[in-house]
Amino acid sequence: MVYAIVKHKVKDYNAWLPFFQNHKGAREAASLKEERVHRSLADPNDVVVVMRYGDIEKAKAFFTSADLKATMQRAGVLEAPTIYLVDDPERI
Repeated sequence: MVYAIVKHKVKDYNAWLPFFQNHKGAREAASLKEERVHRSLADPNDVVVVMRYGDIEKAKAFFTSADLKATMQRAGVLEAPTIYLVDDPERI
């Protein structure tokens, strides 16, 4: 399994969330297994999404897709996201 930790600033969380929810099929097609959305306590428009994927290559292709870029633009993402891909070799 691979985890993707994505951080980005959005113009308005409440406007962004439906775009994120409606794009779940694309994430599932990229082997999404589970996801959680978090917001900064200091700024609720600072969003961190933690997702678990079954296939690293599909996840990488998803994160570089034109569809994702266009969806983020429509959703009000203000800056390029910071994306960390990490593995989980040992659960403690």
